[in-house]
Amino acid sequence: MTEYGRGYGSEPWHPEDPLYGDQGSSRGQEQQPQWDGQQAHRYPQQQADPYAQQHYNGGWDGAQGGQPPYDPYDPYGQQPPVDPYSGTNPDYYAAPDAYPPQHQHPHPQAMQGQQAMQQQQQYQQPQHPQHPEPHYDEGTGAGDDWRADPGPREPEPEHAFFADHGDDDGRDDLDPREEGRGGRERRGKKNKKNKRRSGRACLVVTLLFAGAVGTVGYFGYDFIMSHFGPAPDYEGEGTGEVQVDIPENSTILQMGLALKRAGVVKSADAFSEAAIDSKKDKVLQPGTYSLRKHMSAASAVELMVDPKSRNGLTIREGLRSGDVYKLIDTKLHLKKGTTKGVAKTEAKSLGLPSWAKSASKLKDPLEGFLYPSTYSVGEKAKPAAVLKQMVARANQVYEQHDLEGNAQKLHLESPMQLLTVASLTQAEGKYKHDFDRVARVVYNRLKPDNTETYGLLDFDSTVNYARSQSTLDTGSVDDLRNFNDPYNTYKFKGLPPGPIGNPGEEAIRSAIDPAKGNWYYFVSINPEKTLFAETNEQHERNRRIYVKEQEKAKQ
Repeated sequence: MTEYGRGYGSEPWHPEDPLYGDQGSSRGQEQQPQWDGQQAHRYPQQQADPYAQQHYNGGWDGAQGGQPPYDPYDPYGQQPPVDPYSGTNPDYYAAPDAYPPQHQHPHPQAMQGQQAMQQQQQYQQPQHPQHPEPHYDEGTGAGDDWRADPGPREPEPEHAFFADHGDDDGRDDLDPREEGRGGRERRGKKNKKNKRRSGRACLVVTLLFAGAVGTVGYFGYDFIMSHFGPAPDYEGEGTGEVQVDIPENSTILQMGLALKRAGVVKSADAFSEAAIDSKKDKVLQPGTYSLRKHMSAASAVELMVDPKSRNGLTIREGLRSGDVYKLIDTKLHLKKGTTKGVAKTEAKSLGLPSWAKSASKLKDPLEGFLYPSTYSVGEKAKPAAVLKQMVARANQVYEQHDLEGNAQKLHLESPMQLLTVASLTQAEGKYKHDFDRVARVVYNRLKPDNTETYGLLDFDSTVNYARSQSTLDTGSVDDLRNFNDPYNTYKFKGLPPGPIGNPGEEAIRSAIDPAKGNWYYFVSINPEKTLFAETNEQHERNRRIYVKEQEKAKQ
């Protein structure tokens, strides 16, 4: 008997066993054809329906007819087959497939027993409503083994990620009672598929995890280096020469960005770190610097801070052109008055804007265009080149603030007048926090309906400029009224011909956008306090306060 017959059922112990040659049907109660010995040897046995089998016990056999005797330990009459010679079933308690299949020719007596069984036919199965009809899988030839566990076999739970989603035949799982070689082969194939799919899933998870770790590691390293690592920096003193303009009120980081754009330093962070580490971040000033390309941040800081190494020339805010000329002469070791002469003879070739060249009665055409900043001036530099550098810096700032457009908005005659108001604000205001209101006083006094000063500015700063001096004692008002100079605002109404100094960016901004108010007078009591008044009576009271403060300061 081949292994395709009864599945997990045992092989008959003896060829004369009445069950030998009894082929069960996978469809239940169908009539089996007559078998002979050759057919029994040729075709494999199939296990019959456990409820449709012939049953034997004791000395009863199928030839006697009638129903088998009742066994209290086998109420459904499903006793195991008994060997007619020994009265026992030696492989009943043996494990399935414990004995290899035996191929024997049927004994004649066994054939007689087989014919008796076939004549008996299938007896009527007792009805047991409480037990449902067992399920058979069509097409496999395997039914429920009478020795198998009647309860369903619960499949071992499997994680949803690795779960198989159906076999090739369209079913998610086999019937737990489905036995035989067909069931084993299907389960074997399914287990192999599950193992292969589980292996592939594990490989995918491993690759994804490895990729995630690599990605996090790469970007994590990049993040750490960009936020906590050293900033990119060049090495050495650099090569070549490049000029860099540092705007007013630039922070250390903004200075570093300007140097990076010019190719001086490799990163703004490196410049900021070098300035802070050297404690020179407070010393750095805006201006125009002659530096080198691809410098280390530390070298750039030293060159911008150390006057000897950077050859810097600083022009402070409000400084007059005459004082600037003296500084250039001293810096270049020139004879006194050399730079002033160059400015007078070469003024038109130094890059002044067209609206500056049209002004008349100017004491100095470069006044207001030598922009306050720090400049790199080498020992071999020429005065004209230094002046041209300062004028270019002024043009850049004035274009940024659109002096021409704002002059029209303020109903001024030209950008030169707006620059003049800025220079008056710089000279009279004294303190930057007062610039907005001082600029408003200038515009209020220029009004045609001004009944306080009747269109006169009455500024001592203009008299000092006209006299090329700087003092608080300018004389009595009556004497000033007789001083005949176009810059004397005690005698001539309106603005002077041109600026009286070189204003800084704060004064320019205040002149463009002054504060709102009706002030005509002001007096500075101390650096923290300036008193403004709308009438002359209020102004006289403020002057008495000023006198008292001065007397206290002298004691």
